[in-house]
Amino acid sequence: MPATDTSAPTATLAATLDRLTIPSGLAEPLHDNRVQCLACGHRCRIPDGRRGICQVRFNDGGTLRAPHGYVVGLHNDPIEKKPFYHFLPGANALTFGMLGCCLHCPFCQNWLTSQALRDDRAGVPPDEISPEQVIDTAQRARSKAVVSSYNEPLITVEWAVDIFKPARKAGLKTACVSNGHATTEVLDYLRPHCDGFKIDLKAMRDRTYRQLGGVLQKVLDSIQYAWDLGFWVEVVTLVVPGLNDSDEELSAIAVFIAGISPDIPWHVSAFHRDYKFIQGSDTSVRSLLRAWDLGRQAGLHYVYGGNLPGMVPELENTFCPGCDAPLIRRVGYYVLDNHLTNKGTCPGCGIAIPGVWA
Repeated sequence: MPATDTSAPTATLAATLDRLTIPSGLAEPLHDNRVQCLACGHRCRIPDGRRGICQVRFNDGGTLRAPHGYVVGLHNDPIEKKPFYHFLPGANALTFGMLGCCLHCPFCQNWLTSQALRDDRAGVPPDEISPEQVIDTAQRARSKAVVSSYNEPLITVEWAVDIFKPARKAGLKTACVSNGHATTEVLDYLRPHCDGFKIDLKAMRDRTYRQLGGVLQKVLDSIQYAWDLGFWVEVVTLVVPGLNDSDEELSAIAVFIAGISPDIPWHVSAFHRDYKFIQGSDTSVRSLLRAWDLGRQAGLHYVYGGNLPGMVPELENTFCPGCDAPLIRRVGYYVLDNHLTNKGTCPGCGIAIPGVWA
């Protein structure tokens, strides 16, 4: 097992998590018992007995081991909470999460799970569970989808795939909620078993991404590649005052997304002070309205405002890009009206609305 130079509680958690692992199929052997992990854009070259940047994938005698067989969160949520707005609107999604992340965003709103083994304050005791138990829970809860979230799904992708396979057989849709700091290998590995991919695009400056522990171009490439592979993709930008909320940066994000497809939904979500970002201010309604306007100017057909339920009502709804008819009306995470036809078309002008509707 890898060395863990941490506090006693973190070391105890690390020992438990190290036991709940399997050999990874996303690795390449290197010389001197090193392995290269292919699960995220860092492509860590890990010596024997050491951990990757995510802290939860490690080299054990020349074998890369990956998290498996547990959850720290298992909740039946509205799928709009992910957020997905063009993916089974109004349905519930059984969402499962593990521990760890390949980034270290100081404004993370899931830091208790994402920063485990990196921050002594983070970490939640795992509950052992099987994929069959997850699917049974989803069916009893009448979920329409199962979703990997709460931590970074890329670094626990083997576990997600082992859940998604029986989920698909049970007639459920599958999706990941990711930071998008991916590799082509991990997206190829995931695509045969996963329908939806929500990606955070946190900024359009590489300097900002470097501060968060990542590389901007790797996220941009992943958005393009996920779309090309046929995932249903939705993009989220958490609008953080003073970090990424200038007109120039928000417009650049919108222009990039529209350059891939104007049909990709862009969610501009409100930040609230959390984790290490406890100074300053939360995102205002005005900022979300400004971001929405910039997205529409860039040519995006679907721009949504989130995390301020009922305060930006028009930004929560889906309108037809052909005739501007209101198609789906929402408040927060809940669908009030859905006028789409069974084929996912506008009942007025007949235009097809891109998404996963059935």
